[in-house]
Amino acid sequence: MTAPSTRPVRKRIGRKGGASDREPGVTTPRVRAAGDDRPRAPIRTRGLTKLYGDLVAVDHLDLEVQAGEIFGLLGQNGAGKTTTILMLLGLTEPTDGQARVVGLDPARRPLEVKRRVGYLPDAVGFYSDMSGRDNLRYTARLNRIERDEAEDVIDEALEQVGLTARADDSTDTYSRGMLQRLGIADALIKDPDVLILDEPTTAIDPLGVTEILELLRTLVRDRQMAILLSSHLLNQVQSVCDRIGIFSAGRLIGQGTMGELAARFGEDSAHIEAEIEPPADAGPERVREVLSAIPGVTKVRSRSIHGSTTWNVTVKPASDDARVRRAILAAATSTGLDLTSVRPIEPALEDIYRRAVERAAHGHARDVR
Repeated sequence: MTAPSTRPVRKRIGRKGGASDREPGVTTPRVRAAGDDRPRAPIRTRGLTKLYGDLVAVDHLDLEVQAGEIFGLLGQNGAGKTTTILMLLGLTEPTDGQARVVGLDPARRPLEVKRRVGYLPDAVGFYSDMSGRDNLRYTARLNRIERDEAEDVIDEALEQVGLTARADDSTDTYSRGMLQRLGIADALIKDPDVLILDEPTTAIDPLGVTEILELLRTLVRDRQMAILLSSHLLNQVQSVCDRIGIFSAGRLIGQGTMGELAARFGEDSAHIEAEIEPPADAGPERVREVLSAIPGVTKVRSRSIHGSTTWNVTVKPASDDARVRRAILAAATSTGLDLTSVRPIEPALEDIYRRAVERAAHGHARDVR
């Protein structure tokens, strides 16, 4: 499987057949120019609600996704993620509230939104008797891109997603991961400001997942687009998203960076990992004694790996994390301990998600009573 390219992709000045902004063979990252009037939050909702009879699929959603970030919508199947995406694309109308996508109301101007938003559904489909390149040519014609320009755009998109070598093979020979990457290339043909992906890594092997996530980071860096990624796979959301929104029963019960979510839904403790060896004339208890004496440290545990001892230090409150790391360094220096490294341990999104959902469920139960 060919790895995705990290080569920047150019930005066309004119949409739908406009002139190129570069000489042939030269590519430049897309940057926000002076006077650019595109919204800095290309996705914005306020009170967005969708009812299906008595079922509340999405409940008063307030959401903003900024240009140049990957925002992850995290939640189990049926939590409201896909319904949110359908409203953002103008494929279903909200019952209440409003949405703005690249400054447009998708309920009133769905075709204009679709021209500026790339979308990859969870089950991407292509004409199986056509090559990957021919499928992209078909998309280019639908988007009214002139033939000469379309060939350049297609070549760049294929290289960006790492499919150049297989571009002329029939898509019925593609793996699931290759089809997903072709789906991203298909979404890039229209040169979108926003890319929306619904469960983009489902049923893909680990190598394919890694390649797709790396590709998304490259797109954000080179194109400064906004990416909204819907998923129920916690580790993938944590590894690639700048900010995360936790969905449960149609409600967005928390959003922010991992640090912000941990502060809100964590156990108010931080964890530090340090590799420390005691002096030759002292044992591990000396290290435990030194670490336990640091204010804010509530627990000290050790484990040995390949002859090296690693210490896990629990700090409470979590806000004391940086201070305690500095204190560990100072204590090791003053007491002659051999400190190899000291670093914070990121909280697990799985724990944060579980606490957030449990807290929301308890709050809902109280509201009902």
